[in-house]
Amino acid sequence: MSIKLISWNVNGIRACLKKGFLESFNKLDADIFSIQETKMQEGQAEIDTPEHKQYFNYAQKKGYSGTAVFTRIEPLSVTYDIGEHNDEGRAILLEYEKFYLLNVYVPNAQPELARLDYRMKWEEDLRQYVKELDKKKPVIICGDLNVAHKEIDLKNPKPNRGKAGFSDEEREKFSALLESGFTDSFRYLYPEKTGAYTWWSYMFNARKNNAGWRIDYFVVSERIADKIIDAKIHPDIFGSDHCPVELEIDL
Repeated sequence: MSIKLISWNVNGIRACLKKGFLESFNKLDADIFSIQETKMQEGQAEIDTPEHKQYFNYAQKKGYSGTAVFTRIEPLSVTYDIGEHNDEGRAILLEYEKFYLLNVYVPNAQPELARLDYRMKWEEDLRQYVKELDKKKPVIICGDLNVAHKEIDLKNPKPNRGKAGFSDEEREKFSALLESGFTDSFRYLYPEKTGAYTWWSYMFNARKNNAGWRIDYFVVSERIADKIIDAKIHPDIFGSDHCPVELEIDL
C-alpha cells in the first residue's frame, strides 16, 4: 500500500490558516499530515479536516512550539513527548500496523548556541527512543529537525558554519542518527541535488533568491529505504517561512 505523508513547520497555525493553510492541506491530499510550531493552545483554532483525525501536543508556554498530526489512517495508539522532554509539545508518536510515525519539532540551539547543551540532550534521547522503536517495527521520523546536515543543504555554508542549525555538534548528531540505522529520504533519492531548501529567512529577500536551508526531513528506518517511491519539497506553497516536505512510500 502506497501512502503519502506531508510534514510542514507552519510557524503558527492560526496565522497560517489566514494564509491558505486549508487550501494547501486539501491540495496536498496526504494520508498523514504532520505540522510543527503550531503556537496554539487547545481551543484556539478550528481546523476543518473531516477526513482526518486530529492529534495535538501543546506546549505549556502559550504561543510557543507545539506539534499536530492529521491522519486519515486510524492509528493503533498515540503517544506524546519523549521522556523528560514533556513541556514544549515537541513530539507525537502514532503507531500503525506496519510502522511508527514520529512527528518532531527539534529545539533550536538559539543564537550564540545558548541552548546547545539542551539540544544535545534532546538529540541523544531522540536517538535512543527511535532505536528502541525500530526494534519493534520500522520508524518514519518527520519534522523540523533544525539542522542542515551537509554543505549542500544550505545556500551559504561558509558564513553559517558554527551557527545554530549548522554547528558541528548538531550536524554530528544528525550523522549519528543516520549511522544508527536511519536514512534521509530526500538524499536517498537525490544525493547531489542542490538548491533544495525548506526554510528561508524573512529577511534579505531570502525566499525570492532561494537563499535557504534544508532543515525539514523525512528520515526512515534503513530497512524500508528501498520502499521510498518519492521525496519532494514544495517551495511553491506559502503561508510560513518553511515549506512542506513530502514522502511517498510503499508499506
